[in-house]
Amino acid sequence: MSKTAFIFPGQGAQYCGMGKDFFDQFAAAREIYTMAGEATGLDVAGLCFTENEKLNITEYTQIAMLTTETAILKVLEEKGLQAWCSAGLSLGEYAALAAAGVMELPTLFRLIRNRGIYMQEAYPIGGAMTAVLGLETEVIHRICLESEGIVSVANDNCPGQAVISGEACAVQAASEKLQAAGAKRCIPLKVSGPFHSPLLAGAGKKLAADLENVKVSDPKIPYVCNVEAEYVREAAPVKELLARQVSSPVRWRESMERMLGDGVDTFVEIGPGRTLAGFVKKMSRQVKVINVGTVGDLEQIEEILY
Repeated sequence: MSKTAFIFPGQGAQYCGMGKDFFDQFAAAREIYTMAGEATGLDVAGLCFTENEKLNITEYTQIAMLTTETAILKVLEEKGLQAWCSAGLSLGEYAALAAAGVMELPTLFRLIRNRGIYMQEAYPIGGAMTAVLGLETEVIHRICLESEGIVSVANDNCPGQAVISGEACAVQAASEKLQAAGAKRCIPLKVSGPFHSPLLAGAGKKLAADLENVKVSDPKIPYVCNVEAEYVREAAPVKELLARQVSSPVRWRESMERMLGDGVDTFVEIGPGRTLAGFVKKMSRQVKVINVGTVGDLEQIEEILY
């Protein structure tokens, strides 16, 4: 029996105009943008659809991405597409929570808005992130541990691709050691902070305080969490996992291995870009991968539905 997973991208895939065709053509999508705006007090539609500098600033990027991903998700659900499980990369995990029905959507929108602010404020200057290509994650871990200063693996994305994060000087020094150890490339990322590193622990504590009074339900479908790369099937661990996620590594490669090992044979990447699809293809050429980021992409889901 075929198994489908909904997967949702994280920060970096955003672009001006994302989601606008869904907004224009589907009432279900418009309702999501309106809901997000009312929940956060922001003009989320304007943030996503008009040229502005805020879209690439963390505290705004996260609410814009989550809203767009959720709007597309609701259109797919309205068309009858269902998933066996869900997963999301970093902020994309919140869209995976939406797919799993873990929280009310206005609550998710308020949480991701605050998460973006906390992450932006936690370490406003002096942090950096760098993508490391062509080196085993175990080697990257070892070199980070041997480096002076605070630097660690922030994302284990797929075989041959990871991201390190921490103090800018430590990240630079580790990058030089990684290239000497055989890394094909070390590419500095255009981000505003050392995300998914111990330097963001303060942001996690603030988010934990917000989560204390949030109502969480058992997932309707399991979702794979970033922190443990394991399925979450009940409400109990959700709050702790989300608080830890801010400063913990994103174990995306292991998350993918988990789903592939359990027979997921169709991955639907929901949202802008094709980053996650690329990761899937590096791990398995046998599975089907579909991107739904524009209305034109909806034609692809017919082969799943019928």
